[in-house]
Amino acid sequence: MSASATLIPAAGGKSFTGFTKLCKGLAVVLFLAHILVQLFPSAVGYLALIPGRTIPFAWNLVTAGYIEQTIPGVIVSIIGLLLFGKVLEPLWGAKELLKFIFIVNLSTSACVFVTAIVLYYITKEESYLYTPLSGFYGVLSGLLVGIKQILPDQELNLFVFKISAKWIPSIVAFVSVAVSLFLKESMAYLPIILFGIYVSWVYLRYFQRRLEVGLKGDPSDEFSFSSFFPGFLRSVLNPIGSIFHKLFCGRSARSEGTGQTLDGSQIPASGTIEANRRRERGQRALEQRLAEKLAAVRNVEGTAPPLPQQQQQLEDDASDKV
Repeated sequence: MSASATLIPAAGGKSFTGFTKLCKGLAVVLFLAHILVQLFPSAVGYLALIPGRTIPFAWNLVTAGYIEQTIPGVIVSIIGLLLFGKVLEPLWGAKELLKFIFIVNLSTSACVFVTAIVLYYITKEESYLYTPLSGFYGVLSGLLVGIKQILPDQELNLFVFKISAKWIPSIVAFVSVAVSLFLKESMAYLPIILFGIYVSWVYLRYFQRRLEVGLKGDPSDEFSFSSFFPGFLRSVLNPIGSIFHKLFCGRSARSEGTGQTLDGSQIPASGTIEANRRRERGQRALEQRLAEKLAAVRNVEGTAPPLPQQQQQLEDDASDKV
């Protein structure tokens, strides 16, 4: 089965199986945190991000990401964490996934804090300082960026549309901006989502260490800043992306994250090699899951091979798990 197989929702809720222990544990944390703030509303003042009180309550930079104040919010966060984590953890490992979640959560909260302070000094609106901000949406957006990196060619069936996974973070960002223009209450979530997408890209692009390829970050063109936007905008966005590259990453990124050796010479086709290896890892993960499905059927039904209809259903189920 190729890594570009179409994702088709499985019948009987089979998508909701095979979750990892790490993601189950974090889901429990999200659920218990939601119950806590429902039973003790005053806890929001200590656990959510309130920029005017972050000093000295600096711990809310970490805790805010795990506090969902609404029932729909905690449902979406738990489901998204379980589904996205099921794709990423087998490829990254539990330690790297946990590290990624921590870094994205903390960095997103820090960016939201700085933005709120700047907006207060510009507008003098105290609501920017004392509105409780929280939610797991920044991490969920970051996990989508991880899926874009690992399985960019996967296709998702969204109602009547087929959309490649590489466009999902961009669509989420666009929809969030559009909704915030019409629903004022959704404005509080917009910076969390946008910063979640951006800081996760910065980490994966420049800082994530991958021992299997001997590189730091992902230098491939398919994961550049402009890859989040339609092709006709990339000629305008590439210079902006180079500014961010120099601003945030400097010499270390140029030597380790863009396929250069320490003496400054360019590694030939390093971006293309890394992109191919990433696709191969995704394809191997899909094939392994399909093989596990086939083995389970043979154990139940004896040695008789599955019928063609069963074979097709198993392929669809295996694709759906990604």
